[in-house]
Amino acid sequence: MNATPEVLAVLDELLAAAGPDDRGALWQLDRRGRELDANLVRLPPGAEVGEHQEDVLDVLLVVLAGGGRLVPGDGSEALTLAPSTVTWLPRTSRRSLTAGPEGLAYLTVHRRRPGLAVKPVVRAYEGGEAPCSLDRVCPECGRMSQESAPVFCSACGERFPGR
Repeated sequence: MNATPEVLAVLDELLAAAGPDDRGALWQLDRRGRELDANLVRLPPGAEVGEHQEDVLDVLLVVLAGGGRLVPGDGSEALTLAPSTVTWLPRTSRRSLTAGPEGLAYLTVHRRRPGLAVKPVVRAYEGGEAPCSLDRVCPECGRMSQESAPVFCSACGERFPGR
């Protein structure tokens, strides 16, 4: 059976319908069997996505509205983000984002992450259970961070509670 192309969203309409304080992932690609992930993310004026690193995936970031700055974690010069700017974020690169005075709306696209799997315990270790990782799961998009104490979600930009 062949898959059928379909319109999933009209991004301008989603941005226009968002409330002034809406931030984070406004839309996510959610089709079963897909090989890609995509997120429409909006940051209000001056908001930040703190420095983070994606260790597994390259990410393509396409600015749709507003503007801001992307600061590489290697100390190189900040990149200006404006509508229609396409930026490649190679895996293992550290970066942070700051929205400009008009805010920042962008689309991220990357290969789909493998799903989290629950593996059976092979043998019990003395000293109790393995540590819980729920503090690394983003409350906004449900993705698990590769960082041990993330401040911002690398997928949707949402701040982790209490950090």
